[in-house]
Amino acid sequence: MTGFPAHPFPHRSLPACAPAGADGSFAGASGVRFSGHAPHGESRRDSDHHLHAILGPTNTGKTHFAIERMLAHPSGIIGFPLRLLARENYERLVARKGASRVALITGEEKIIPPDARWFSCTVEAMPIDRQVSFLAIDEIQLCADPERGHIFTSRLLHARGTGETLFLGAETIAPLMRRLVPGITIDTRPRLSALTFTGPARLEKLPTRSAIVAFSAAELYAIAELIRSRRGGCAVVMGQMSPRTRNAQVELYQNREVDYLVATDAIGMGLNMDIAHVAFAGLSKFDGSRRRPLTASEVAQIAGRAGRGAKDGTFGTTGRCPPVPDPMIEAVENHQFDPLERLVWRNDSLDFSSPRALMASLSVPPPLRGLQASEPTSDALILATLAHEPQIMATATGRVRTKMLWDVCQIPDFRKIGERSHAQLCSRVFSLLVEQRRLPVAWMEEQLGRLDRVDGDVDTLMQRLAGIRIWSYIANRENWVTNAAMWQERTRIVEDKVSDALHERLTARFVDRRSAHLIRLLENESNAPLLSAVKNDGEVIVEGHPVGRMQGFQLHLDLDLPQSDRATLARAARRALKTEIPLRVQACLRASDDVFSLSHETGDIIWEGTRIARLSAGRDALHPAVLLRGDDLLDTRQRDCVRARLSEFVSRQIALELAPLFRAHALAAGSADTRGALHEMMEGAGQARARLPLKKHHPLHRLGVRCALGWLYLPALLKPRPMRFRALLLAVQSGTKPVELPPPSAVSLPVAAFPSTLFDTLGWPACGPVRLRLDMVEKLVRTLSFRTRQNSVALPEHFAPWLGAKTEDVPAILRTFGLRLETPRPLPPDVAGPIPFWLLSRIQNGRNRPQAHPAQSRRPTQETPFAVLSSLLVRASA
Repeated sequence: MTGFPAHPFPHRSLPACAPAGADGSFAGASGVRFSGHAPHGESRRDSDHHLHAILGPTNTGKTHFAIERMLAHPSGIIGFPLRLLARENYERLVARKGASRVALITGEEKIIPPDARWFSCTVEAMPIDRQVSFLAIDEIQLCADPERGHIFTSRLLHARGTGETLFLGAETIAPLMRRLVPGITIDTRPRLSALTFTGPARLEKLPTRSAIVAFSAAELYAIAELIRSRRGGCAVVMGQMSPRTRNAQVELYQNREVDYLVATDAIGMGLNMDIAHVAFAGLSKFDGSRRRPLTASEVAQIAGRAGRGAKDGTFGTTGRCPPVPDPMIEAVENHQFDPLERLVWRNDSLDFSSPRALMASLSVPPPLRGLQASEPTSDALILATLAHEPQIMATATGRVRTKMLWDVCQIPDFRKIGERSHAQLCSRVFSLLVEQRRLPVAWMEEQLGRLDRVDGDVDTLMQRLAGIRIWSYIANRENWVTNAAMWQERTRIVEDKVSDALHERLTARFVDRRSAHLIRLLENESNAPLLSAVKNDGEVIVEGHPVGRMQGFQLHLDLDLPQSDRATLARAARRALKTEIPLRVQACLRASDDVFSLSHETGDIIWEGTRIARLSAGRDALHPAVLLRGDDLLDTRQRDCVRARLSEFVSRQIALELAPLFRAHALAAGSADTRGALHEMMEGAGQARARLPLKKHHPLHRLGVRCALGWLYLPALLKPRPMRFRALLLAVQSGTKPVELPPPSAVSLPVAAFPSTLFDTLGWPACGPVRLRLDMVEKLVRTLSFRTRQNSVALPEHFAPWLGAKTEDVPAILRTFGLRLETPRPLPPDVAGPIPFWLLSRIQNGRNRPQAHPAQSRRPTQETPFAVLSSLLVRASA
């Protein structure tokens, strides 16, 4: 495309601005005057004759050109994606035009002189209702960002300068920009230097003037520790740093006090430094909801920091970073990426008549093709949370109060410690504003006083700075506080103090060339807390040395650490785990059941070889509770989420292991004759007391349920595996250790050796001095009762060994079945033949049925071992 001359972009290539009108607006060449912002439904896209875009990769001079164009106009606003960039370019503008004519506006900082003409802002904080001759937006491709994209899209569609509007960014947005902004002039620019992939390299082999990019604080600290121990030191840059700390760290690098920079992907957004090589420590990032791979355009944005101006740059990988795919390398080197398909959009015309109406207006669908509705962002989520608080809803009445509530919901959550915690802060701020119209001075003093400290390690200071940024944002809302200028100055002083302390901590830990640094720190009991981190494989390091390993959600310190240092090292290591734990929690929540296992012996739940929880007593045996092991590193929300995930796994395991019981319970639900019995069997984990004897054709028989000695049971659950699992569940519910089960081949158990009553509910009821398995009892009772239904029958001598019992125990065993053994009378002297060992008969009404002499008794059935003998005795007596 054409529209601008070739680089170096002389500012005369664009139409000069017309003088200011009497109303303060500025007319373009067409004489048409525009305000800085068009409301929804009043798009001026067809009337913009001075609407331009410069698109291209990094290192094309886009930002420099935009600054020059703005200074050529009598007034201007330029919006940047980061507070750091807004501050950096503000300082450049001040150096060119003087502090009295340049303004800085971000969420946490406002410097607006009375005669300010040029404004450096974050995109969110741009004063879009202010009429200016020139307006520019940097990194306009962020219109597709899930969290902030709707802000950039709104600026693309509506924010305009009266004389010139300029958008800067990547070429990936060009097709959608042409569709959504007809008539825009797009100029694409090539990169000023080459960018070449050099492959993987070990950390100690990286060239000087290298930037190593990590995607978590834990990994960043680990790499910085390693570089300090092997290469003498490095500077550290992270997105959550204050501009003061970031500038101090960059100065270390730019002044060549160190030759290496370790940073997060924050360096990808316009931070220009003398970097020759960019090394990726990973190719995936956690985007707030999941860990996902980097796109080719994201890799290019970061790698493009290498080689500035006419100097060529290189990029590669280091550490455990996986190989970069060849198509991605080709795309980055040639600056060719897939165009964006959708831009994120959210309605700007909000209905403040009530909170409910406001939430409804936030859900209005996009009006144009190429736009997609924004996912619920932080402010919308906070609004939805506060809408469930009766006190908030009672006071948020009318347009003024609803608008105030929405403004409060937009307080940024810099701390990232949980939506509920931030919602509570917003609720408190709103309530105080409603009650007192301004935030109380004493309350502001108390909140800021907690943060006005410089003690603690890097993580503590980082978190403290995040808290200060929130109060800086609040202090810059002039209608929220009394004497806003004083509070702005106060928060700025506190932020500078903590920022300086953070820079000192970073320098002290990462820029130290003495090899004995760690030993001296460990020997000095009064030393400040040690810096710690967690590597990707779970190894925990403190001051560059391993101190333990993270297993599951628990920290295990190395056994060979000095005992006197264990407490200090443990505290430092746990602090490092604050960034690791959320990742592990997400991995656990997303894991499939295949990676978990449940020990049938101990009730432990195992994840990736680590015992992370165990079963404990719950509602009943089939619904045990889950007790996490070593969960002191988890917050309440994380603990609840992990427990819920493991409970789902346990429920599915129980249903799988006891499938016959759950199947019978489902089939029994439709019949009143079976529903109650199966409900009791579910409560007993597969076994229950029978209220009445089961008749032969009872419906329970069709479900596989059997009855013996007054117990209802399922034969399939008496097999070794389900019995072991039931033993675990019953022991967990009773709060005892699981009993030791007999071997699968066992027929009977001595009660003295297995005294626990738990065996009764496992299908091994006591039958006199021994325990017999229920299915054997049922079969034995059925057979013997049938044979003794009319007369006594002879019991063979080998009956006791067949039961696995002693001979003297047989009478007591059979007595529990309602049967009795008698010693037969001797045969008459004139009769020859063996004497039966025992005679078996039923017990009726507490007395024995009259017994006939064997020779006079009814002939036994053919199956009886003494059938032949009985027939001989009958003949002899005859």
